[in-house]
Amino acid sequence: MSLELVTAGLKEKVGEDCGLGAKLKFDFGDDGVMVLDATQVPNTVSNEDSDAQCTMALSIENFMEMAEGKLDGTAAFMSGKLKIQGDMSIAMKLGPILA
Repeated sequence: MSLELVTAGLKEKVGEDCGLGAKLKFDFGDDGVMVLDATQVPNTVSNEDSDAQCTMALSIENFMEMAEGKLDGTAAFMSGKLKIQGDMSIAMKLGPILA
């Protein structure tokens, strides 16, 4: 799956206002980054690298499995498939948004 498809999918899920109220970055390593800025309405999703209150480092494949409900976020974190830097409470609010 490409970064462009993942970005388009997140834009669709987020809509106008996902209610997160924070800036969250997904770091996909060599595949690039995706930044969800929910500090303003309408929320924005881009592939431009910027600072965020929380950064989640994982592969695009693992992100897709989490978004599809095939990979539990806690299990991904405990197994090392997901690394979180910054405000972990923001990451914990993400589950219902992706569902």
